[in-house]
Amino acid sequence: MVVCLFFSHKTVLLHETIDLLAIKPDGIYVDGTAGGGGASFEIAKRLSKFGKLISIDIDPDAVSICYEKLCDFENVLVLEANFAELVSLLNKNKINKIDGILLDLGMSSYQIDNLDRGFSYINDAPLDMRMSKSGLSAADLLISLNESSLADLIFKFGEERFAKKIAHMICIERKRSPIKTTLKLSEIVKKSVPNFSEMKSVKRVFQAFRIAVNSELENLKTGLKVCFEVLKNNARLAVISFHSLEDKIIKQEFNFQCQDCICPRDFPICSCGKNRQAKLITKKAVRPSTDEILKNPRCKSAKLRVCEKLEFLQK
Repeated sequence: MVVCLFFSHKTVLLHETIDLLAIKPDGIYVDGTAGGGGASFEIAKRLSKFGKLISIDIDPDAVSICYEKLCDFENVLVLEANFAELVSLLNKNKINKIDGILLDLGMSSYQIDNLDRGFSYINDAPLDMRMSKSGLSAADLLISLNESSLADLIFKFGEERFAKKIAHMICIERKRSPIKTTLKLSEIVKKSVPNFSEMKSVKRVFQAFRIAVNSELENLKTGLKVCFEVLKNNARLAVISFHSLEDKIIKQEFNFQCQDCICPRDFPICSCGKNRQAKLITKKAVRPSTDEILKNPRCKSAKLRVCEKLEFLQK
């Protein structure tokens, strides 16, 4: 695929992530969001012939470039899939437990900069936003959802306070002509909000539709639980997020896995039977350095959190 020759993506917090994964040369690792293959390449370099890396991405363009970038490694398996499907993927390939997993969420620079993908609100392009390049697009959602559902989507996934006004304007405009391009949606949002909020609102609305189109938060919730299920004892899960909705889900799941009893405090004895499954490796999120932000401004909001699965101890 020719487009893959131009696939560019700067892996965020790369050195910090690799260090915190504590890679064992003979271990089995998963890069659940391989993107341009930068992190996969660094993991693969550290593995011996007895180790193995499974690189996964839902974007067929990313999968193509990963094949090219990782082709010299005999112990790397590249798959086009969603990381939320990890259990079935491992079963199909007769792999049981994993020594470490990396999830680098959000979009790649390639996806943002490639106009055909419709993720950017800066240039005009078809209103697509599908990471998998299949299923319903953002334009499809704009046609099919009623005003109330549009407002809920924009508020829930974009945390946009002018969600109702924007949804109302979308419904007015789509009666005149279909909303099929990124700039048209951007202009509608700008007309719906005060001047001081224009670009922030546009950014939030595009985030909302991207999350909805790709079921990102649902996949993240499922994927995190799946990751803990397939990790070996003392194996690590590293997750990089780029906005508060993702980070909230990650913190909640990590905290849940690191808790013992979750019974109400007034219960005289534990009835839930829950055991602590993990410990936090990063007490606070790791953030990009000033130097990294200067080189790659898009990484400014990135947060890396890492936890380690513990041996199960029966109460």
